[in-house]
Amino acid sequence: MPTTSTLPHPAADSAADAEPGLPLPQRYHAIVVVALGITLAVLDSAIANVALPTIARHLHASDASSIWIVNAYQLSVTISLLPLASLGDRIGYRRVYLWGLGLFTIASLGCALSDSLPTLALARVVQGLGGAGIMSVNTALVRMIYPRAHLGRGVAINAMVVAVASAVGPTLASGVLSIASWPWLFAINVPIGIAGYVLGLRALPVNEPHPAPYDYLSAVLNALVFGLLIFAVDGLGHGERRTWIAAEFVAAAVIGWFFVRRQLSQPAPLLPVDLLGIPVFALSICTSVCSFCAQMLAFVALPFLLQNTFGLSQVQTGFLMTPWPLVIVGAAPLAGWLSDRYPAGILGGIGLAMFAAGLALLATLDAHPTAFDIGWRMALCGAGFGTFQSPNNRQMLSSAPRERSGGASGMLGTARLTGQTLGAALVALIFGVAPGHGPTLALYVATAFAAVAAVISMLRLVPGNAARTPA
Repeated sequence: MPTTSTLPHPAADSAADAEPGLPLPQRYHAIVVVALGITLAVLDSAIANVALPTIARHLHASDASSIWIVNAYQLSVTISLLPLASLGDRIGYRRVYLWGLGLFTIASLGCALSDSLPTLALARVVQGLGGAGIMSVNTALVRMIYPRAHLGRGVAINAMVVAVASAVGPTLASGVLSIASWPWLFAINVPIGIAGYVLGLRALPVNEPHPAPYDYLSAVLNALVFGLLIFAVDGLGHGERRTWIAAEFVAAAVIGWFFVRRQLSQPAPLLPVDLLGIPVFALSICTSVCSFCAQMLAFVALPFLLQNTFGLSQVQTGFLMTPWPLVIVGAAPLAGWLSDRYPAGILGGIGLAMFAAGLALLATLDAHPTAFDIGWRMALCGAGFGTFQSPNNRQMLSSAPRERSGGASGMLGTARLTGQTLGAALVALIFGVAPGHGPTLALYVATAFAAVAAVISMLRLVPGNAARTPA
């Protein structure tokens, strides 16, 4: 099926008519709500890393146990993302989103008021459930907010917010901690969450729910599979006992086999294996996992490279990493506009090739680089990542049937989290194996993942892969 033609087509016209989006100005209000929610959810998974030493000292917790402040949130989000996306297909994306935003806001207040590590970790679990409610259906809502002809613009805004929130999280956390105590990292979420919830009640669209019954057993199996995989990958990166890690991988594989087998018999499965049968959807998922793995490898390795290898300060490091998210702000909307006109395979391939080139150039910096040497390479990485992400997300979302938008949205978030978790574990493993050259080696591995993602993206241009399987 040709994918590059921009001429009108009856099928395209009817699809566009079936997805008219929201009228103005409600569309603007709705996208603001979506942007606020996803900013809170993504930002909170990034800022806690910087605050860990401060929180551990204040709560009299060990460094090792304080890791649960991060892990509790990440684990809670990952295991509940697909179940909540499936729930959104059944009861409505608006209800799941607002429920998630409300729960996230209440849990943020609980985090700010916590006076011990167990209470903070518990509040982070609840906060993760709320964050999963936001992330599981946010792109499904974008599909309802924007008409199909302008879907790329809406997806671009969403992708830009996710990328920038992930990138500026550590810098924002450092700024807050320089003028206030750590509870304010969570307390500032409360007024933003309340404002988003009130506006969302008026602005977010309502979709027709899916009549299929909810599969509670699959939700439990999903939690076990992803939970075990996260623990196993994290343990591999931190050098835990190999027998225990192997047991976790085996248990995840066995439970996963039963989980997938059960999904194959469901009309609207919680794990959308039927959507993975659409070649372009499956290739978009693989592209996303590899690219976010590369991104996380770079984000974790670069501060060590800049500070330990080049002898730069924390302030200089933050300043020199700024071009990456700054360029994404400009690249993502442009890529979204282009994605309404050109195939995601081409745009993604070009963007990821730029991303890989930027990572390779960072890995090959000489011993005494100037700020300009580092800055333009960071900008190239940001331009490449920003060019890839919006078209990829648009392709992933639009290739799924409209009534399965929740499942597609959940898979989009799961792909991102899977890539980031794998990238973080690989950095820890690389640093343990090659402590003297860890940052540079991690950047080379990131380059390889970005290059593989570029190849996978281009595979979507193959005629048999570009076509969407009928629902």
